[in-house]
Amino acid sequence: MERFAEEADVVIVGAGPAGLSAAVRLKQLAADHGKDIRVCLVEKAAQIGAHTLSGACLDPRAFEELFPDWKEKGAPLNTPVTEDRFGILTEKYRIPVPILPGLPMNNHGNYIVRLGHLVSWMGEQAEALGVEVYPGYAAAEVLFHEDGSVKGIATNDVGIQKDGAPKTTFERGLELHAKVTIFAEGCHGHLAKQLYKKFDLRASCQPQTYGIGLKELWIIDEKKWKPGRVDHSVGWPLDKHTYGGSFLYHLNEGEPLVALGFVVGLDYQNPYLSPFREFQRWKHHPSIQPTLEGGKRIAYGARALNEGGLQSIPKLTFPGGLLIGCSPGFMNVPKIKGTHTAMKSGALAAESVFNQLTNENLQSKTIGSDSDQLKAAKDCTPIEYPKPDGQISFDLLSSVALSGTNHEHDQPAHLTLKDDSIPVNRNLSIYDGPEQRFCPAGVYEFVPLEQGDGFRLQINAQNCVHCKTCDIKDPSQNINWVVPEGGGGPAYNGM
Repeated sequence: MERFAEEADVVIVGAGPAGLSAAVRLKQLAADHGKDIRVCLVEKAAQIGAHTLSGACLDPRAFEELFPDWKEKGAPLNTPVTEDRFGILTEKYRIPVPILPGLPMNNHGNYIVRLGHLVSWMGEQAEALGVEVYPGYAAAEVLFHEDGSVKGIATNDVGIQKDGAPKTTFERGLELHAKVTIFAEGCHGHLAKQLYKKFDLRASCQPQTYGIGLKELWIIDEKKWKPGRVDHSVGWPLDKHTYGGSFLYHLNEGEPLVALGFVVGLDYQNPYLSPFREFQRWKHHPSIQPTLEGGKRIAYGARALNEGGLQSIPKLTFPGGLLIGCSPGFMNVPKIKGTHTAMKSGALAAESVFNQLTNENLQSKTIGSDSDQLKAAKDCTPIEYPKPDGQISFDLLSSVALSGTNHEHDQPAHLTLKDDSIPVNRNLSIYDGPEQRFCPAGVYEFVPLEQGDGFRLQINAQNCVHCKTCDIKDPSQNINWVVPEGGGGPAYNGM
């Protein structure tokens, strides 16, 4: 059965801040110049914004350039920053650090946002401009012309059993061919990984480095609510060898809501470290716990993020396409912000693509990585984490339940192993199975063999929140994350 093919001028993969900015800017330019450009945007989440997770404290410059009338249109930027705090944590104390005007972390003029809601609003604006937005369609394959240039993408086939046999609901994926394909998959996109290799895009840059960000939303006691307050910290509970920090943002969304999160650099060395449990432990710090006491946790999620900076940005263009946003790594690390740079990269890409489409008859032409940083388990001390109390700190599975994560059970695995023997023979024997700790969703666990002695790796793919950490941190680089059927994964609400 052949796949049905559609032709477009531009196909965009990923409906995050970068992809939507590119789509909106293309249609704005087309309207300004009286041109008809077909722009198709595919997104693996069932709804636009449902896979979006960020702090988020937004520098609004790029957004205001794209939507100068955003206030009149009702964009959900409801919380201007009113107070900016930074501190260094020890186990018992918080040492305040002044944030002076001009420093990268100064948030004067910025907004605290629920990025998933902002992305959803941007999706509405894109559709109003004529962008064809297809949520629930996962781009699974890059298509190439005979000369090697990018031809477009194909979505994955759906209705396939675990063993690869078709179900009665089987449907072939859709091919989308384009003059230009823009990849805006977010951090560590699985198609971008293939493009890096095929076109050698990382030949002249440093290796990308990553962190994992974990986030919760809480409704707190109104007496403790300080709308507009931004609070960052570094230090405890991480040791001096481990990079990371925290945020606590007070939103003004009509109820006493706070967003809090913890980031751990994935270049950490101790295989016994669990980013999730470090996050839970941080919430018990004397400067954090009082804010949460008496409150209720309503959401949880996690996502990998780029930490490499300017020197880690790869070549962005290749025959038939380009990379934008967090996929290549436009994260301003000193500012702890990437949304505005993702938006700007999308708008600039759109302007360049529009000029090419309209000025000529464009046709598609035919240091060490984070995974190397772990030490052997025998050289490290196991970390004893306190038991969660169920009020401030929580266990992993009850946290994953709050993410709304769901996948069709009977489908081919989207978490694949290049060699089934490596998890036990290498990862477990040398590193004591770090995948059971670095995953923020309990996807990986080593369980006893049904017969005989020993263990096997069990993959609970149903739990996967699409953070991509396993693809980054696996010390054997044996795990390959690929897209599941469209619509699966977390169902974040304004994360």
